Amino acid sequence: MKDNLVSIRWDQDRLILLDQTKLPLETIFIEVNTIEEAWTAIKKLIVRGAPAIGIAAAFGLYLGVRNSSATDFQSFFQELRSQSAYLATSRPTAVNLSWALNRMERALLDKGGSVEELKTLLLQEAQIILEEDEHICRQIGEHGLSLLKDGMTVLTHCNAGSYATARYGTALAPIYLAQEKGWQIKVYAGETRPLLQGSRLTAHELLLNGIDVTLITDSMAAYVMQKGWIDAVIVGADRVAANGDTANKIGTYGLAVLAKEHEIPFFIACPTSTIDLKTATGQEIIIEERNPQEIIQGFGKITAPPGVKVFNPAFDVTPYQYITALITEKGVVYPPFKKNLWTIA
Repeated sequence: MKDNLVSIRWDQDRLILLDQTKLPLETIFIEVNTIEEAWTAIKKLIVRGAPAIGIAAAFGLYLGVRNSSATDFQSFFQELRSQSAYLATSRPTAVNLSWALNRMERALLDKGGSVEELKTLLLQEAQIILEEDEHICRQIGEHGLSLLKDGMTVLTHCNAGSYATARYGTALAPIYLAQEKGWQIKVYAGETRPLLQGSRLTAHELLLNGIDVTLITDSMAAYVMQKGWIDAVIVGADRVAANGDTANKIGTYGLAVLAKEHEIPFFIACPTSTIDLKTATGQEIIIEERNPQEIIQGFGKITAPPGVKVFNPAFDVTPYQYITALITEKGVVYPPFKKNLWTIA
């Protein structure tokens, strides 16, 4: 796959992000130099996708303390935890955010040295998280490829591709590896209302990389399944509970129900960092609710009557019984999830 649109990278003491709110019409990269800018980039979806959010948070936390005037470990670590708590408020559903922040904190435990040396350790840990994500995504792709065959057609939802990770993506990783293998895999991309991540991002990156992609509105999924045009559904995840219940972009639950009705396998592709064994079931997952303007005036033009009430959850939870398997970097995990997830996470 092409590398000309890497969504997140660290360059010369600054975080560089592809502004995903501008795609597909404009390709703009922004510089993030402060923790406040990192918080805003996550909150406003300049950077999005659970793995990419975690990476951005790791570098954002470093930015928050790199100019710290603390002179001892205790005061520096206290400041670090305060900045970490601030970043954690940016988006509540994706567990990779808190996972990355906790990992950054743990990187300093039982470490000696000066405050400047601690800062260096933090930056190194953020860079390791970034580098690991590319490797993890490729492993997810390799395991996912074992579930596909040349000539198949896959339906996906939202964007769980290279724009949502360091490279390859999660749900799209098997597609890119199939391309490397010379396979012809077709993709149907749901537009993903209300912010159209499927049409603005997934269709954009797949076209850029020469993948055969067809864009549909979310409400067309049942029809294309009924026609027999879909061989598998692969989506990403923002949090997987200990019993296998999975939070992902709003609309995912509906696709899972449709897939089960049409006897189509429904796969969740995610790194093990997205599996939250501390959350027993999906009922405990906090679902982010976003600004009503995203629905009634999402792209400039008003599309609803003034004063109408709006409900705008960003995610829904797919119960475990609708999920055929989870594709992780450690392998494909089948039910019973409540037992088998503990063997890998």
